[in-house]
Amino acid sequence: MDSSALRSAYDDLLAAAARPDLGDADDGGWNADQILAHLLSVDAATAAVALGVVAGSRPTFDNRVSLDTWNLDRIVGEHADRAALMEHVRSQATVLCDIADQLNEEAASVLVPALLLSNDTLVADQPIPLAGLINGLAENHVPGHTRQLLDLRVTTPGHA
Repeated sequence: MDSSALRSAYDDLLAAAARPDLGDADDGGWNADQILAHLLSVDAATAAVALGVVAGSRPTFDNRVSLDTWNLDRIVGEHADRAALMEHVRSQATVLCDIADQLNEEAASVLVPALLLSNDTLVADQPIPLAGLINGLAENHVPGHTRQLLDLRVTTPGHA
């Protein structure tokens, strides 16, 4: 596999997360730290699935734990500040990309039973090729959370 798109998506996300003008979500949704914690959880689960496939097991992917606010707050609490969260995201994204880069075509095509939710809506409950899980991060998941971070920008009076 080629992880260049995923690496690029993470560069954009981390640039958005580094902005000093991020506030809270208007709709009561996740704050920037929770978004980063969510990504840490998803990436760790995806890396574990990929390594499981390489090891010959047939793991499943279920993103519900990465949506649980208690779990996200636990992950946030394990970091001193946003900079530490961002460094952990950067490091873990590198690990995931390095794993993806080493997947051969056979491993990338292994069907992984997946349960994916987003905003309490079922996105998928079916086997997905491992490459589809990883490419989905680059194509949809990480860019979506980059937009979510940018939506947290607070404008001050007189500034657009």
